[in-house]
Amino acid sequence: MPSAPTASGDLMGESMVMQASAVAIDGRALLIEGEPGSGKSSLALALIDRGAQLIGDDGVTLTPAGENLIASPPPNIEGLLEVRGVGLVEMPVAKGTPVALILALGAHGERLPQRIPTRTIMGYDIPCLPFEPGAIAPAQRARWALKTHGLAK
Repeated sequence: MPSAPTASGDLMGESMVMQASAVAIDGRALLIEGEPGSGKSSLALALIDRGAQLIGDDGVTLTPAGENLIASPPPNIEGLLEVRGVGLVEMPVAKGTPVALILALGAHGERLPQRIPTRTIMGYDIPCLPFEPGAIAPAQRARWALKTHGLAK
């Protein structure tokens, strides 16, 4: 459950851009962060091919709104996804989606995590799961990560 903003109302209306890719799945935002070349866009594309909607590729605008931290596309890259070796492709985007989970690509985690660490962003505690995409069902595993460890709508 996200915590309330740290000071009553002082974060409302402000926003920040986080360097991460993001997709919407069943009304919840999944943020995908990692170093350049770690597979953020590839994982986002695999999830989009399975029904997710793009929020942002390599950038996502985060805005506090009551109980939720909201993810939207940054205006300068809205609707663009980098497909390595192909170029930039245009696609529809989801806007105003509550953030539910961060997947930290390249970070080593437990094989069977019992407790998921959180990261505080703009006063909200967001579960942050270390995630190695690998070659074995990365999109399916990411969807299960959101279902199992993500914040509720």
